[in-house]
Amino acid sequence: MLNKTMLATLALGAAVVFAGPALADKMKATLDGKSQVPPNASAGTGTADIDYDPASKKLSWKVTYSGLSGPATMAHFHGPAEAGKNAGVAVPIPNAATSPVEGSATLTDAQAADLMAGKYYVNIHTAANPGGEIRGQVTK
Repeated sequence: MLNKTMLATLALGAAVVFAGPALADKMKATLDGKSQVPPNASAGTGTADIDYDPASKKLSWKVTYSGLSGPATMAHFHGPAEAGKNAGVAVPIPNAATSPVEGSATLTDAQAADLMAGKYYVNIHTAANPGGEIRGQVTK
């Protein structure tokens, strides 16, 4: 009887361990005009709260911003680039015309490696600043 109880307890413990939730990496970006390349004098600010699940390669975000020179026309994750450098669009952020904007995407292996290496930034574009009005590097 004792052995059956111990086996049942061990089996239950193993099931809980293996069925537990995947742990996402929490990341953040703080966006402003002085982080743009080249910098600008925008009064706009923003934050991006980012979750990345390495098991599924799912990137999820909530981007909040205010004070832009006009409506946001586009928003993206750009990379690979470190702070102070520019790069092309890596992951679009659709429906960014209003704040907050939430979404998710599945990354490729190369995109996941760049994200984890700190080589992604979030950029919000406006008509007055088509190259980007506010920007922030994604950090853990």
